[in-house]
Formats: sequence, structure tokens, C-alpha cells
Amino acid sequence: MAATPLSTSAWRTRARQLLSPDFVTPAVMLIPSLALISLVIAFPVAKGLWFSLTDGSLLRPGHFVGLENYIDLLGDKNFWNAVRFSTIFAICNIIGCYGLGLGLALLMQQDMPCRGLFRVLLLMPWIVPSLVAIVSWRWMVADEKALFNQIIALFGGSPVYFLSDSTWAVVVVIAIKIWRSFPFMMLSLLAALQTIDRSLYEAAEIDGATPWQAFCHVTMPAIRNISIVLCLLMTIWTVNDFDTPWLLAQGGPAGATENLVVLAYRETFARNDLGMGAAVSFVTLLVLMALFTFVLRLQKED
Repeated sequence: MAATPLSTSAWRTRARQLLSPDFVTPAVMLIPSLALISLVIAFPVAKGLWFSLTDGSLLRPGHFVGLENYIDLLGDKNFWNAVRFSTIFAICNIIGCYGLGLGLALLMQQDMPCRGLFRVLLLMPWIVPSLVAIVSWRWMVADEKALFNQIIALFGGSPVYFLSDSTWAVVVVIAIKIWRSFPFMMLSLLAALQTIDRSLYEAAEIDGATPWQAFCHVTMPAIRNISIVLCLLMTIWTVNDFDTPWLLAQGGPAGATENLVVLAYRETFARNDLGMGAAVSFVTLLVLMALFTFVLRLQKED
């Protein structure tokens, strides 16, 4: 019976804390932001979740079917093909962008003639609108009369049908995605490299460290956190990339370059199955959330 006054006292203390200006003032100031977030994020997400639980289309609302769309999705080979390509697409793009971006960032940090001009030129793939860039690449690889095949013919080679062969189509989509994405990685890593204290390199040189040892033990630890954030951002952008696989090959040939976003688009607009398209989108969201939670938890433990 002695616990009741203590519980009442703790409750009153908690109530006073919640009603204090230190809590009420920030809460009131957050209300507009929370209302805006609810309007532009929470409501569309909730509506999309509802669509994924129905058998509706773009022309009719449909009926509640529970998890039927998700069950059908797990048994759909097109879904697993999209998961496989999305995984390969993301891993290759992250490795390619990070390697190329870090290498160029290290190069652009050195004293060299026309360094500013080179920085501007290297940003061009990121600045050019995706539609213009991808259509230009498609013109260069589309058929036997394309620019690349004309160059191959000059050396006596046979035409390569880049967008008609599954393997070559995957390679081309990944290569163009890396070409479009590495400038952001390069610029961000260059900014991170410029924040490293130069005295650390001087101390490493005095201790007899080689340039490679200085890179491994000074540079990489210093940019580790920003590298994790950049790779996570690149994962989001790659998994959600619709422009590159669609504008190049419409997810083909035979679904070889169809990622989860293209599959969701095809289910929704080509097959007029809104429920299945929404289910694909939510599975993608859950996978990305799980990945982020795992990586950020590892980073926090370190």
C-alpha cells in the first residue's frame, strides 16, 4: 500500500515536467513541422500501405485482401529477379562510385595545373539532366550503327548489341549509373579530405609511415563516418533509381535490368494492379529500413 503515494508523486512530477515551459515551448514550435511531415509523408505512406492490402486498380478502389499481395509477391519470379538485379545494381554502383570518387578526390586535392577546371568538368555528369544524359548514352550503344559499334568496326570487330543481350545490358546500366553518380561521391569525399588536420600526416611521416600506411591509418579513419553516410545515401538512390534502367532498356531484355522500382511501375501502370505495385514499394521500403537500422547500429557500437 506504500507504493501508491510514490506512484502518485512520480506522476505529478512527470506532469509538471510536461507542462513546464522547457517542454511546452519546443513542443508548440514543432507542431507546424509535424503537421507538414504528416501531410506530405505520413498520409501518403499510410495510403500506400492501404493500397497494398487491397486488390484495387487505377480505375477502381478494390477490396481488402490482407497480405494476399505480399504472399503472391514472394512466389513471383519477376520479383526475385528484380531483387537480384537491385542488389547487384546497388553493390556495383556503391563500389564503383566510392572507388572512383575517392581516387579522383585524392587527385583533386593535390596541387596541379587547371585543378578548378578539372573539378568543374568532373561534375558535368551529375549536373546534366538525367533524361539528356541517358538518352545520349542510348544513342551511343543502341544498335549496330551506334557510336560504340562504329568505333568497334574501325578496329575490325563485330557489332555488339549492348541493349539486346542480358549481360551487356546489365553492364551498360551499371556503368552509366556509376558515370552519373560518382561526381557527388567525389565532391563529398573531397570536402571530407580537406577537413583532415595536416599535422596528422606530418606526424605519420616523422614516424616513418609510407604514403599507403598514412592513407590506411590517417585518411580512411578520418573519413569513415562520412563514407558510411554516403554509401547509405547511394544505396537509397540506386535502389530507387527509375531513370537509368527504364530509359535505357525499359527493364529489359527479358527483365534483366528490371529493378524493384521498375517492377512497381510495371505492376501499377502496365498491368493495372495497384495493390501489387504498392506491395513491391513497401517491401523495398522495409528492406532499406532494415539495412539502415543494421548499419547505423553497427556504427553506434563502434
